[in-house]
Amino acid sequence: MHLNDNDVQENKKIKTGFVALIGMPNVGKSSIINAMLEEKAVAVSHKPQTTRNAIRCIYTSDKEQIIFVDTPGVHTPEHNLGKYMLQEALDTLNQVDLICFVVDALSSKINEREEMILETLSSVTVPVILIINKIDKLKNIDLYDRVASLYCNRFCFKDVVPISALENINLKKLIEKISVFLPTQPYIYDKDMLMDVTERFLAAEIIREKILLHTEEEVPHSVAVLIEEFKNPDEYPELKVAKIRATIIVDRVGQRGIIIGKKGLKLKEIGCAARIDLVEKFGYPIYLELWVKVKPGWKKSVDELRRLGYSS
Repeated sequence: MHLNDNDVQENKKIKTGFVALIGMPNVGKSSIINAMLEEKAVAVSHKPQTTRNAIRCIYTSDKEQIIFVDTPGVHTPEHNLGKYMLQEALDTLNQVDLICFVVDALSSKINEREEMILETLSSVTVPVILIINKIDKLKNIDLYDRVASLYCNRFCFKDVVPISALENINLKKLIEKISVFLPTQPYIYDKDMLMDVTERFLAAEIIREKILLHTEEEVPHSVAVLIEEFKNPDEYPELKVAKIRATIIVDRVGQRGIIIGKKGLKLKEIGCAARIDLVEKFGYPIYLELWVKVKPGWKKSVDELRRLGYSS
């Protein structure tokens, strides 16, 4: 593709770069990305460790292109999956242009996990800004000043931005603040791209999100989704309906029973919810087939993690 003079002039003014979001589970990192893109791009759940991969989501305007990397959390690994997630996070932090440390506006103290994150951030050379999310929940401004001081007394942030992803408060201001730290360079991705992942990955994430939302607490940390087959009408013109066959992998027999549910009702509920999002995401009718398999210790198996895409 050849650039014309207008394209060249435009690219000279664009702020483009990579931004990592890091913070405790449930502070709203994925919600921030979804709100900025005005579309559901990454899995959102009230349960921790929803994000397992450094997912690239792309915000593009006439002035900037911000490639958000929603990293797995920094934590003490307890198994090979945990080690993979930690390494993903650390690798990401050293390869971006800016790090955004996201905290909850209702925080009253810095907990052990956040201390670990701050310790990690002290060893990187990348600039870090503090995002205080969920300010819509604050009753008065004094509470905001208190939480801002709590973290700023612990780490020297380049800037502090109060926002509410849920209520769309200060998101434009956040984009402006982020742009300051990005290099001036051409767009890295096409302007209409929202995510740098495959359709199979998206389908697996959507299904896994529905499992997180519809099952009990003991299941999410021990569940993975493997897309066994993905055929859509774009690639297979003879098909009128896209066919997705996925295997849900769990650690224990009891977890399989929870996901399937009595007379298969829970699995049907998960499948129906996933299908709605899949149709919305891909734009064609979906035939979704779900199976549940028990693989004891899959989180500790390097070979199994590699097969599931969690290890190189």
